Amino acid sequence: MEARDLRVSDAEREHVGELLQRAVGQGMLSLGEFTERMDTALAAKTRAELNVVLVDLPGIQLISEFTPPPYPDQPYVSRPVPPVPPAVHRSPAPPPGDVVRGRMSSVSRTGSWNVPPALEVNTRLSTVTLDFTRAVMSTQVVHVTIDDYASTISLVVPEEATVDLNGVETVGGSATNKVRTGPPIGPLHVVVRGKVRFGSVTAKHPFGTSIRRMFG
Repeated sequence: MEARDLRVSDAEREHVGELLQRAVGQGMLSLGEFTERMDTALAAKTRAELNVVLVDLPGIQLISEFTPPPYPDQPYVSRPVPPVPPAVHRSPAPPPGDVVRGRMSSVSRTGSWNVPPALEVNTRLSTVTLDFTRAVMSTQVVHVTIDDYASTISLVVPEEATVDLNGVETVGGSATNKVRTGPPIGPLHVVVRGKVRFGSVTAKHPFGTSIRRMFG
């Protein structure tokens, strides 16, 4: 069997996503072209189908030549952590938790769902809603780690909740906080970290909260 006919793995699709992201940064692709090609890459089954999104990009390594690096690719080296200014609030590192995964789909967690202490949101070209307004909490602080390409992620929290989006890195995307940031003084504090590439993450109250405040 030729290499072009081999089935592709998630690691190879992730590799192609990084190459397309680099091409956008170098001005070779527009955002619209990036979205179309990511759509094709995520749906690809073979290396030949995956290479279609790369063949016209100069200097890009084709997936048939791609070999995933060994894990770990280098030994862990402890580095000194710079001191944190006293005035800046930093939430603790998240524990391991559940995974919310979406690939060109719509994913919702609403109603009285059980919220673990930590959530990982791993999405590609998806629409994700995490609604905490009626959720069953196990801890006051919930850690959300995002790894996303071109998705729309909404965090809906109760009026008394706080959300920290300071740990979100955006590449051609946005992180918008429409609620209080903290520190955690109410019944729920959501700490969000990770990377959003050409997508968005928004923390907000339920629809109509502002109106209820006006007439409450």
